[in-house]
Amino acid sequence: MNAQKAFAPGGGSNKARGMREPSHLSRAELKKSLGRGSTVWRLFGFIFKNYKYRFLIVLACIVVSALATLASSLFTRTLIDDYITPMLGQSLPDFSPLALGLVKLGAVLLVGVVASYSYNLIMIHVGQGTMLKLREDLFAHMEDLPLGYFDSHSHGDVMSVYTNDVDTLRQVIGNTVPNLFQSLITLLSTFISMIVLSLPLTLVSILMAALTVRVTTRLGKMSKEFFVQRQRNLGIVNGFIEEMVSGQRVVKVYCHEKKAVEEFAVINENLRSSVFNANKIASVIMPINGNIGNLGYVLTSVVGALIALGGLSAWYLCGLNGSVLTLGTLVAFLTLQKNFTRPISSISNEINSIAMASAGTDRVYGLLDEPKEIDNGNVTLVNTIVSSAGNLEVSEKRTGSWAWMREGGQDLVPLQGLVSLTDVDFSYVPEKQVLFDITLTAYPGQKIAFVGGTGAGKTTITNLINRFYEIQEGTITYDGFDIRDIEKDSLRRSLGFVLQETKLFSASVLDNIRYGRLDATDEECRKAAKLVYADSFIRRLPKGYNTILSADGGNLSQGERQLLAIARAAVANPPVLILDEATSSIDTRTEKLIQRGMDSLMKGRTTFVIAHRLSTVQNANYIMVMDNGRIIERGRHDELLAQKGKYYELYTGNQITQ
Repeated sequence: MNAQKAFAPGGGSNKARGMREPSHLSRAELKKSLGRGSTVWRLFGFIFKNYKYRFLIVLACIVVSALATLASSLFTRTLIDDYITPMLGQSLPDFSPLALGLVKLGAVLLVGVVASYSYNLIMIHVGQGTMLKLREDLFAHMEDLPLGYFDSHSHGDVMSVYTNDVDTLRQVIGNTVPNLFQSLITLLSTFISMIVLSLPLTLVSILMAALTVRVTTRLGKMSKEFFVQRQRNLGIVNGFIEEMVSGQRVVKVYCHEKKAVEEFAVINENLRSSVFNANKIASVIMPINGNIGNLGYVLTSVVGALIALGGLSAWYLCGLNGSVLTLGTLVAFLTLQKNFTRPISSISNEINSIAMASAGTDRVYGLLDEPKEIDNGNVTLVNTIVSSAGNLEVSEKRTGSWAWMREGGQDLVPLQGLVSLTDVDFSYVPEKQVLFDITLTAYPGQKIAFVGGTGAGKTTITNLINRFYEIQEGTITYDGFDIRDIEKDSLRRSLGFVLQETKLFSASVLDNIRYGRLDATDEECRKAAKLVYADSFIRRLPKGYNTILSADGGNLSQGERQLLAIARAAVANPPVLILDEATSSIDTRTEKLIQRGMDSLMKGRTTFVIAHRLSTVQNANYIMVMDNGRIIERGRHDELLAQKGKYYELYTGNQITQ
């Protein structure tokens, strides 16, 4: 295990996936999470920015729908006082005015139905479009994050942000947001109408509404805490499952099934507990508020009946219009009172969605707010040609001839492959330094090998050359340029990297090789495969180069996967190569076959080789022997053997006694 992996094991550490941590956030974490209410406003701002005109149409439709509902409630007063009551004393009542009024009410309600259907349909498009855009932004931002982020975060937890956390926004955008706006508009319009009809009855309604709001606020805050726990525990469960799925072979080889089941039971119980507590509190809000509303309805009926039947007409017992409280007015007011408490209950019903969406929004914007890789480089890599006058010029086509160009198009410097590290210190975390005073120079065309025990820092050095991590002290230069002045895309395009852990994608063999250079032709990919002796096994596959590989090349042997990774580096044709145990999974016979291809690939290129098989680095120009983050020996193979130091011990297996 190299130094990097020893410190930050991808997504596989217990700490990263949180399986041994308690299911409850610390007080500081919870306060931070609950205090980020601004993320919800950022989400609304995001929606309004991308769907401004649709959102305005939705608001207009909501107003129309709310006013149509209000009109139907107020029509009750007209229906009783102006139509039904006068006809009670008539022997031959005329129903035509009533019919006309009902037709007008039907037209108003029809407009309200159309408006309601329209804004719900629009919000479905807005909700799905928002989720689409958020996932695109998340993925684009994730591609710009440094590797250190993925070292310290479970891969399954990151996946949970894309799926579970973004999905929580679908319900809140499609239903909760329009329901909240409609509830607010209904509250305002209904409240004004209630004041117009009766001041004392309005006061009773306000007191009951205040009680409802108080209960909703207290319970909603408690529910939010548990929904924060729910989203976090859901990410932990996803991270654990992802880790177990990718590591099934190891689980079975070491008979870890029972232990894995026990660990999953613990984290799954944490998830169940947080979900239960969150939904338990959210579920009692509706019946509590419903009963408060029913109590208010009864009180309003009693007070209204006393005023109406008693014929009380004092100014303070009337509405703003000064009219006496009639039977029709009382019935209309009771309908309005239901409309007044219904939005409050509706808001209460949405507490569940609001709490989940709030927790999910925190996690979504938590990922979006992660700082990107620092890239202040102003030196780019360009293709060049020699003009008729003998001058070096930039070419728009790939020529195989490269040069460094500073911003502004001046100072074309031919790419040579001179890499130098001077007094480099590095640590993944401040309290644990892993590299000390690393100084070396690789001249163009040289082969530099790193050997040493596990965790000595070999892979870390190559990761620093790629700027996967930033050094704390010292300098790394490439053809005289500080690599911090070179754009990362240009820097990495000039480096070919064959990792010890081969990564293949669910695509054809040809496309996996072409991943090294996307503009490579089919023939160039086949030529690269032949160069590293991968062509023979590829042709034996069911569809040859067009064979679709399963996830991570699961239908190939480890050696075959590594051959494809080497072919990928070959088709990239970079001036500098980094081979991190490139032949570690290839048998001795196959290793000898591809060594000629590797030698051909490395010819004329600066090459850094990390190897445990010392037989593969005997022809290196210089061998760097590393131990505990330091270069303790350096030289050629014969020179190091003659010193009878650490390299001699590694090569011969004989320990030197002092």
